[in-house]
Amino acid sequence: MNTAPHLRRRARLAQLIGKGVAIIPTAPERTRNRDAHYPYRYDSYFFHLTGFTEPEAVVVVVAGEKPRNLLFCREKNEEREIWDGFRYGPVAAKESFAFDETYTIDQLDKLMPDLLADQPAVYAHLGGDSAWDARVLGWVNEVRNRARTGVAAPRDIADVHTLLDDLRLIKDADELATMRGAAAISTGAHVRAMRAARAGITEYQIEAELLHEFRRLGAQSPAYTSIVASGANACVLHYVSNDAVLKDGDLLLIDAGCELDGYASDITRTFPVNGRFSAPQRAVYELVLAAQAAAIAEVKPGNPWNAPHYAAVKVLAQGFIDLKLLTGDLAEVLEKETYRKFYMHRTGHWLGLDVHDAGDYKRDGQWRALQPGMVLTVEPGCYIRPGDGVPAEFANIGVRIEDDAVVTATGCEILTSAAPKTVSDIETLMASR
Repeated sequence: MNTAPHLRRRARLAQLIGKGVAIIPTAPERTRNRDAHYPYRYDSYFFHLTGFTEPEAVVVVVAGEKPRNLLFCREKNEEREIWDGFRYGPVAAKESFAFDETYTIDQLDKLMPDLLADQPAVYAHLGGDSAWDARVLGWVNEVRNRARTGVAAPRDIADVHTLLDDLRLIKDADELATMRGAAAISTGAHVRAMRAARAGITEYQIEAELLHEFRRLGAQSPAYTSIVASGANACVLHYVSNDAVLKDGDLLLIDAGCELDGYASDITRTFPVNGRFSAPQRAVYELVLAAQAAAIAEVKPGNPWNAPHYAAVKVLAQGFIDLKLLTGDLAEVLEKETYRKFYMHRTGHWLGLDVHDAGDYKRDGQWRALQPGMVLTVEPGCYIRPGDGVPAEFANIGVRIEDDAVVTATGCEILTSAAPKTVSDIETLMASR
C-alpha cells in the first residue's frame, strides 16, 4: 500500500484547519433485502484521506502544534474473517496505512470527547446522516459538561466538506495515474461493444460486454449504471432499462465507464448498429463532434468553468439552424435558448472519486477558473424527439460524445482519446467485425 499520497492529503487538511479536529466516517454497509447487502463501497472523502476500504471506520485528523492522525476500525476477528474475509484490525492498520494511533471502532464514543477537549473547532462530515450529526453534537455536549473542570468545548462546528472539496478537485500524480488506467479500461470496453453490436441482440447483451471487459481488465465495478440506449431510447438522457432489441438502421448510444481503485471514468460513444451512418445520422453526429472539439479547445488554465459549455452551445445552435431544426438567427436562438429543445444539459462535470465529483462550479457568483490537475468531462449532445417542425429524417436521433479531460499547464489531456469517435474510425472498426 502506497501511503504517501494519503499522508500528504491528511497533512494538507491539517494545514487548512490550523487548529482543531476533523472527523470523517466511511460509508455504512447497506442492506439490499433481508440479510443480503449491496456490494460495499467506501465513502470517497474517507478513502481520499486514508486508502482504507473496510466498513465501520472513522478517520480523525487533529491539527495544531502536535498534529495526529487516528483511525478507528473493526477489531481483528478471525471467526468473522471466515465468513466475511480479511480484516486489518487496529494493529495492522496502523502500520499498513501510516497512522499515529489506531483503535477499535467501539472506542470511538469514549475517546472523542477527550480528543475534542480544548479544541477551538470541529470539522465534521455533516448533513448526510442525521444520526451521525447527532453523534458529533453528543461528543461536543459531553465536553461542555466538563466545563467546571476547566475544559473548553469547540466553539465552532463546521462542515469538513468545504475543505475537502478543494483538496479533491486538484488531482495529484497518483490520482491521475489511476484515472488514466480507468480510462484505458473503459476505452477497451467501448471498442468491445462496437465490435459486438448488431441487429437482433439486446441492449443488455451489449451491457454485458462492457461489464465483462471492466472486470477482465481489473476494474472493480462500473462507476455508474451503464446507459445502453438504441434508437429512440438515446433521446432519454438517463435511460438505464437497457432491455430493447437493437434494430438495423438505428444508432446506439453507450454512456459507460468503470471504477478503478476508487476512481471513475466516464465515456459516451454513439454509433450505428449496422456499422454505417445514414446521411441524417452523419449530419447530426458531425455537428455534435464539432461542438465537442470547440468545447475541448476551451479547456485550459484560466478559462472559466463555463467556457467549454458556451463554445459547444454556439456550434450546436448554429447547426440546429442549418439542419432546419430551428428558425431564426444565431443571436436569437442563443438569447431565447430555443436550442434547449434539442440540447438541454450542461457540457460537463467534475470527475474523480465520484463520477460527478466534489468541487464548486462557482465561487462568489463567478464561474470557477480552470486549473492544472482538474479533471472534467466534455459531453455535448443532440436529442431529437418527433414533434412539430422536426423533419422526419431526424426523428429519434440521439447523439452524445463524451471524453475525460485533465487540465494541463498549456491546455488539456484527453484521457479517453483512444476510444474511436470520428465517423471514419467508427465505420472502419465496425467493418472489421
